[in-house]
Amino acid sequence: MSHGMDACAMLGAVETRSVSPVFVGRAGELTALTEALSRATAGEPQALLIGGEAGVGKTRLIEEFLDTACEQGAVVALGGCVELGADGLPFAPFATALRSLRRRLPDELTAAADGQEAELARLLPELGDPGGHESADEDSTARLFELTLRLLERLAGDRTIVLVLEDLHWADASTRHLLTYLLRTLRRGRIVVVASYRADDIHRRHPLRPLLAELDRLRTIRRIELARFTRIEVHRQLTGILAAEPDPGLVEEVFERSDGNAFFVEELVVSHEAGCAAGQLSDSLRDLLLVRVETLSEDAQRVARIVAEGGSTVEYGLLAAVARLGEDELIEALRAAVGANLLLAVPDGDGYRFRHSLVREAVSDDLLPGERSRLNRRYAEALESDPSLVRADERANRLATYWYHAHDPAKALPAVLRASVATRKRHAYAEQLRLLERAMELWDEVPEEIRGSLRPMDYAEAYPPCDCDPETAALTYLDLLAEAAVAARLSGDRDRALKIGKMALRLLDGGDAQDPLRAAWFWTEKARLQSNLGRGDGRAEIARAQELVKGLPPSAVHAVVLVGAAGWGMLRNPGPDALAAAERAVEYARHVKAESIELNARLTLGTLMVAAGDVETGLAEMHEVRERTTTLGQFTEAARAHINISSALESLGRSREAVELADTGIRLARTYGLVDSVGWVEANRAESLLSLGHWDETREAAERLLRSATSTKPRGSASLRLAQLAAARGELDAAGRHLADARSVYGTRDPIPQYTLPMAQVEIAVAAAEGRVADVRTQLAAAERGGFPPGTHRYGWPLVLTAVTAEAESRGLPAADEGRAEALEAIRRSVRSLAAPAPVWIAHGRQVSEELARAEGRDTAARWAEVVAAYAPLERPAQLARAQHRLADALLVEGGRREEAAALLRVAHATAVRLGARPLREDVELLAARARLSLAPEKQAPKPPEPGDDTFGLTPREQDVLGLVAAGRTNRQIAEELFISPKTASVHVSNILAKLGVAGRGEAAALAHRLHLLDTAL
Repeated sequence: MSHGMDACAMLGAVETRSVSPVFVGRAGELTALTEALSRATAGEPQALLIGGEAGVGKTRLIEEFLDTACEQGAVVALGGCVELGADGLPFAPFATALRSLRRRLPDELTAAADGQEAELARLLPELGDPGGHESADEDSTARLFELTLRLLERLAGDRTIVLVLEDLHWADASTRHLLTYLLRTLRRGRIVVVASYRADDIHRRHPLRPLLAELDRLRTIRRIELARFTRIEVHRQLTGILAAEPDPGLVEEVFERSDGNAFFVEELVVSHEAGCAAGQLSDSLRDLLLVRVETLSEDAQRVARIVAEGGSTVEYGLLAAVARLGEDELIEALRAAVGANLLLAVPDGDGYRFRHSLVREAVSDDLLPGERSRLNRRYAEALESDPSLVRADERANRLATYWYHAHDPAKALPAVLRASVATRKRHAYAEQLRLLERAMELWDEVPEEIRGSLRPMDYAEAYPPCDCDPETAALTYLDLLAEAAVAARLSGDRDRALKIGKMALRLLDGGDAQDPLRAAWFWTEKARLQSNLGRGDGRAEIARAQELVKGLPPSAVHAVVLVGAAGWGMLRNPGPDALAAAERAVEYARHVKAESIELNARLTLGTLMVAAGDVETGLAEMHEVRERTTTLGQFTEAARAHINISSALESLGRSREAVELADTGIRLARTYGLVDSVGWVEANRAESLLSLGHWDETREAAERLLRSATSTKPRGSASLRLAQLAAARGELDAAGRHLADARSVYGTRDPIPQYTLPMAQVEIAVAAAEGRVADVRTQLAAAERGGFPPGTHRYGWPLVLTAVTAEAESRGLPAADEGRAEALEAIRRSVRSLAAPAPVWIAHGRQVSEELARAEGRDTAARWAEVVAAYAPLERPAQLARAQHRLADALLVEGGRREEAAALLRVAHATAVRLGARPLREDVELLAARARLSLAPEKQAPKPPEPGDDTFGLTPREQDVLGLVAAGRTNRQIAEELFISPKTASVHVSNILAKLGVAGRGEAAALAHRLHLLDTAL
């Protein structure tokens, strides 16, 4: 470090006062914080972000606020993001804050964490051992986040907690994600969350930038941006620091040089007190920040350099080991640095840190390259010699960082890999990925004998052993790539995972046959990622993987490939091939004793068995998996069992059972923080609620799912349910909007029948309601080309029913005549390909058959009565009400059973009103009005209609005109045929439209045919 600056006299180990005892300015910002504290105390959680450039006074503002909070009885938990070289420690500020809460509220925190200690130990190791818990999966991070949220809400249930997280600009990805989750989902508890960050560090590519943009959209979060001090405020600050009225010239120069930055004001005062006259203050910012250091003794400066390179905080024992000073000399050096306001003793331990990170950065930047690597080596050697010098949860990461910055690849690679394992156990997958990428960077620089000593069983869990003994085989570069690909996927960076997988496949290119198991695993992983990213269906990748393992002895990788193939078929083509793949996956997994893979395969197998018609055996298989995974603590797979079983029950028309099981699954998923699984189960539950006729509850569930779902598919399902509901209620614009949302989520590159067929059904329903018969037929033809694979009957029957109903409604319309025969034949072909494995689908089949008959003018009351009887014992109120309406219509046409028809219409009308099914309600009311039947409950028989009262008041001439309109005649043609003038014909048509309450000739013709207005009076 330079010892220049001749104008400044050395002061030695003299206490230098530079912090103003007077809190200057910030009245509005402090008021905002204290008001948030009051609202939180009243039970309304609060969140505030404090931004400002380095040195502007963020920490001082927070300290003033925390003093107020403590005076009001709040419990304060403070955590700072850690900068360790260029690395952040995962969850560091949360771990520090929770550690503080544990000291303050030991019994309360123990009670709040009861039953979830192993999972929460990933954040706070003092709670227990996270090892041996459920293996990593895509729900594991969300589970940890949910449990953390629940812990804080419980602690803040009857006391006010202030959680402060400083220096977010250094936050690791896991910390950023956890903070985002808390701020988005915190809804109860007396808690204030305050987070600060350096605004001048947030460049365009800084990872905090998108987080701030996202949080800006949340109205529950307040942003506070700290401005620099004004000239008056700088004057007040100088007065406080100097404890005297400052010289006007000093005030002017300090204000100009500091530009109102509070910390720079302090440092300029130090420079002034060190003997620099006005006008001689340091020109360089770095030199200015080093003034305070250069006034210290050689030993104190040496200690400052060591602390600067050790990280945000350095423990006393570690510092002593690295400094290699006598105890007295070290303590004297520390006393001098603390007295000069350069270093601070950390409040919750025996370590030291710089009072301001700007000074630490200046001291670190002043180190020579060789000096920096030497200090990092000494840190690493000291920590290896005595691991107890740092906390256990920080040890692996810090050792990896020290060795890396010591530029010793042979030492760094094993340390980095150990750190990656430690971060994986904490579900900090983004940090694990960063460490693995560092290992990949070091790989070629490490001697072969060092690499040969590394074992896959110690560092790689991503894929099963590939035809090798994990205890003796050496770790390979491909193993690193596999681990990195999975870490990227679990961290949510699927694009990066796909790139890493492609890199591995390029390395294997041409050598697949030499390493078929690893290649097959990477192809299977690529298939999954392609599908997740909407860039393909993964079929080619699955086929390649199957080809690679074909003929090989059973292995865990072979089982994984078969599970992937079976899962692909389950969603897209659940036929014999998928069933066979699932059976072999179970067999292979059992053979190699890979129970987790076996349970996954059995669940897929059970789902496929139900789709194939082996219902009870398939359900039993899935229930066994549900029970076993719950017993083993494999809760993600247990939640998947609830998803698949509830879906299977819905496919069998057992919707009430599906809802009950979904409720159980949601409770399990919420208990264990499986946020993504909650979304999938909620999506299934909403589908079953729609079937059961709980339409308002369906809307609420779907809207809730749109807000809370973390995966795209559940969000798409929510939009799809809302589209189906809107179409059933006649809200065509809303149906179109929700349908467009669903299509944008699902994309077009991976058509899956459980999404494409319901979307087509909604499209057909909207087109039919708008009279677009040609579009109805186009959609039906597209669906028929795609086919109805086994298990898709639950989507196929409603689609075909909607299409055939549209054909029946358009009977008699000249515009619909062309192509009708082909459309009806397409419907018949579709019916022949659809299975009916449950009573509800048998009922659908009968309804489709009778709608076909109605489309051809040959439906009968007797057959509609069979449809009503088929639906009667089922919980399908909307379908039953429509069948009752059709039966009533047929009874009135056939004549003589008016009371029976009236009773049916009253029941159907009541159902339509309860559901909010406007089209059904209007159809019932039109039919009742035509037949002069009251829809209100009556004890007396209804009065029979008077002659002429059965046609909406149409005169005989208007009935003649309506018949010609229905035949497609123009006004001039009507006039010629009835021997009247075109103007008179036009008047008749206008009167007809008004009496029927329709907007055009096409609607009038359709209504005339639908309500038999051209038939003999009822």
